[in-house]
Amino acid sequence: MRDVFDLTGRRALVTGAAKGGLGAQAALALARRGAEVVVADLPSRGPDLDATLGMLLATGVRARALRFDVTGEEQVEAVVAHAADPDGRLDILVNTAGMMLRREVQDTSLDEWRRVLDVNLTGTWLLNRAAGRVMTRRGRGTIVNFSTVYAERVGPIPESAYYASKAGIANLTRSMAAEFGPHGVTVNCLAPAVFYPTRMTAPLGEDPERLRWFAERTMLGRLGDPETDLEGPLLLLASDAGRYMTGQIVYVDGGWSAW
Repeated sequence: MRDVFDLTGRRALVTGAAKGGLGAQAALALARRGAEVVVADLPSRGPDLDATLGMLLATGVRARALRFDVTGEEQVEAVVAHAADPDGRLDILVNTAGMMLRREVQDTSLDEWRRVLDVNLTGTWLLNRAAGRVMTRRGRGTIVNFSTVYAERVGPIPESAYYASKAGIANLTRSMAAEFGPHGVTVNCLAPAVFYPTRMTAPLGEDPERLRWFAERTMLGRLGDPETDLEGPLLLLASDAGRYMTGQIVYVDGGWSAW
């Protein structure tokens, strides 16, 4: 019987993949299923990106690391081109690159607002566009974007730019799915709640009461485990197991969104 989760022979690009983030765990999940993975992140995160690369190579798959900024159009185009195989094939794109700004609206500058939207929303759009060109030419491929449960249900931390950008990613996913679907390309979105610890959520560790509040808000009474709780949903969307799923926002939130 065919293993629909088998990714052997597939070429994947994972952004935001430096060690310490969900991207690194996503890359490992794909590698453990046999995918050849290209990981990418900011040049400033080079050592952590190299650490992810080392973990991937230890699984026995072929892997490479690339440095880029998701807000640079030419850099995005170059990374997608380098991630594709010599025949121009890219099977999977996983977008986890993003940033968070914890700040009251009145204290947020216009430059800060623009930076968050540039990284989270425009960066996702640029990567979807570049990968979509490669995938639609070949008539197959899958894209997994990352939003958050707080795109629809605002959390307790003042992060208006972050919430707005992630809500945009959710609807961008639906729009891209409609455009790419006739060409055999699926586009879906994972929307996690709080996964701890990660590079982005680490500051919450300074406030145990806040961590407890997040955990108690879920139906399962705990936070997401970056090493285990994301793998199944990601593989569903990235593999043939989810080939009839597109335009979907899949919540990985311990039941937060169901209240």
